[in-house]
Formats: sequence, structure tokens, C-alpha cells
Amino acid sequence: MPRPNPPAPPARPQSPSRLRQPGFGEFVTLIAALMAMTALAIDSMLPALPAIGTDLGVGAANDRQWVVSAFVLGMGLGQIVHGPLSDRFGRRPVLLGSLALGLICNLVAASAGGFALLVAARAASGLVTASSRVLAVSIVRDRFAGAEMARVMSLATIVFLAAPILAPSIGQLILLVAPWRAIFAVLAAAGLAVMVWAAIRLPETLPRDRRVPFSLAALGRGFAAVIGNRIAIGYTLAGTLLLGALYGYILSVQQIFETIFHAPALFPAVFAASAAAMGVAAYLNSRIVTRLGPRHVSHRALAAYVVLALVHLGISLAGWETLLSFAVLQAAALACFGLATANMTAIAMEPMGRIAGMASSVQGLIQILAGAGIGIMIGQAFDGTTRPLFAGAVIAGVAALAIIAMVERGRLFHPA
Repeated sequence: MPRPNPPAPPARPQSPSRLRQPGFGEFVTLIAALMAMTALAIDSMLPALPAIGTDLGVGAANDRQWVVSAFVLGMGLGQIVHGPLSDRFGRRPVLLGSLALGLICNLVAASAGGFALLVAARAASGLVTASSRVLAVSIVRDRFAGAEMARVMSLATIVFLAAPILAPSIGQLILLVAPWRAIFAVLAAAGLAVMVWAAIRLPETLPRDRRVPFSLAALGRGFAAVIGNRIAIGYTLAGTLLLGALYGYILSVQQIFETIFHAPALFPAVFAASAAAMGVAAYLNSRIVTRLGPRHVSHRALAAYVVLALVHLGISLAGWETLLSFAVLQAAALACFGLATANMTAIAMEPMGRIAGMASSVQGLIQILAGAGIGIMIGQAFDGTTRPLFAGAVIAGVAALAIIAMVERGRLFHPA
């Protein structure tokens, strides 16, 4: 008598990766490290701009800003590449490949013999480093949503802000013992360290059954989904305006300390204090956002940002600007910026769960390219005063508040 066939083993649930998920604390720290790659690449350059200009024969002081501007523009263009690729092939291969390319770009920048090649290497570096920002948000969205996503992003921002706090000081310290080219070697080493960490500890978060084939039609649908969703596009545009004001500050601040306050040696410390204020705001947000809601927090923070920008513009127009007033008011404004934008990102991504990678790319493309354009206009308008910077902040803040008021149909400061 033949034996019956043994029962088939139960099907194993599909796992997005063979690697074990890191603990919550390590996950947040790794996400923060990925986000920090862009901030480190931007802010460590600021103390070196005068030396780069002198060494490579850059005449106008405002032209030195292109060392930063080229990276930001490349980062904006890169937004639309990495999200769709990660939706198709998974987060890990795209992330690790782009980190490897970023390392090469920094080595090319370190050896550049002319300003044009340096700017080109910086643009290419921004293009590939964009994956850090896009995939950090996508990976978080793969695992969390709503207020919990806002909490994770806030906690990651606390750790991430170590980069803008420390980066100018790191750049300044490197300049004390080595030429400006060594800064790019340090950036390459940092990229290698993060790449190895991610390769060892970060599992794939996008299962195969959720991957989307890449096509121009899919890209068009991604744009249509973001642009056609009132909440997604509204909060994306509001965040774009604030990001533009931030880029204007980053592009102008080294010249402000050099030209207006005649205190370039104090620049890293004051810049770090302003970034630390953003860190405090991010920690506060992580404590209150699940109770008050991301809308309630972001709307109030944006309103406070507008008030602070108006006060600072008034001080500048009256000729009362001092190093102390600049440092205190700018730190307060950046704290409001941190509270507002972390929650705006979460709100804009909330309706986009099914196409998180594509949506993050589209939103990043809009925010960084348009924000870079706004920031470049503010930076190039530098005229030896702080007036262009704070006029730009006022315009950006008021416009962002108006957009959110329209998106929410006049219902501001509400929790849901």
C-alpha cells in the first residue's frame, strides 16, 4: 500500500532581506548618518571657500558660492533618479552603489586643478549623494507612517544635526593642518564608513512584491500623484520655500562673518550654535508630535518663523545688526525651521505610501531644485548687508504660510 505524500511545509512569509532588522536606536542613527552625508558635504566646505577662491583664481567673492551651489543643484537633479530605481531594484543596491560613486567624486574634487573641474565634480557628487536623502525618507516610510514617521524623522534629525554643528569646525580644523583638498579626502572616508555600515547592518525594506517596474509612464504617474494630491503638493511647496531661505543663509553666512562682522574665526562656533538650536527643536518635536499632531506643530512653528524673520529684517533695515542679534535670532529662526519642515515632510509623504520612493524623489526634486534656485538668488544678492537674506526669509515664510492656509482651507493650527 503506497504511503501518502507528506504534507507540504507551510509557506514562509516573504522577507525583504536576509539581514536582521537593526534595533530602533541603531536604525534611527543609521538613517541620520545617511541624511548627514549631504549636510557634511555642504557645510564642511564653508570655511574653505576663501582658500579655494585664492588657490584656483576665483575673482568675485560671490562666485565662490558655486562650490556649494553646484552640489545642491546636482543633489536636486539626483532626486528623480534614485527613488524610481529603488522602487524597481530595492533600496540596498541603489544606496550602496551611489555611496561608492560619491566616494569617487570626492577623490576627483580633491585632485581638481581648476575651478571648473571642481564645480563639475561637486555637481556629480551632489547627483549621486542625493540617494542618501531620498532613500533615507523612503526606508523610513517603508517601516513607519503618520505621527510615528514624524517621530522617527525628528529623532534622526537630532543625530543628523551633528553634521552641520560639527562640519564647519571640522573643515576649519583640517585647514589648520592641511590644504583645503584634504576636506574632500575626509568626505570620501566618511562615505566609505557609512557604505560599509549600511552594507553590514541595513536590510532591504522593500519586498519584491511591492517593487514597481521603471518606466517613463510610471514616472509621469508619480509626478501626477504628487502634483494631483492637494496635501502632498501643498506641503512640498511650503517646504521648498523654507528650504530656499535656508540655502540662502548657507550661501551667505561665511561672507556675512567675513565682510560684516569681520570675525571669520567665530563663524564655526556661531554656525554650530544655530544648528544646535535645530537639534533641540527636533528633540522637542519627537516628544510632542504624537500628542499634538504634525499639523498643529508645523503651523505654529511656521508662524513663529515669519515673525522672527520680520523682526530680523527690521533690525537690519534700521542698521542695528550686531553679531549677538544675528546669532540669537538666526538660531531661533532655525529652530522654527526644524519644527516646521520635519513635520511638513511627514505630512506630504503620508498619502504616498504605495509609491514612497517615487514620491520622495518627486518631492525632493521640487524642493531641492526650486529651493536651490531661491537660495542662489538670495546668495547672489549679497551686498555687504544682511538685508537680502532676511528679505528673502520674510517672503519665503509668508508665501509658505499662505500656501498651507489654502491647502488646509483656512484651518490652521489644528491637530488632524
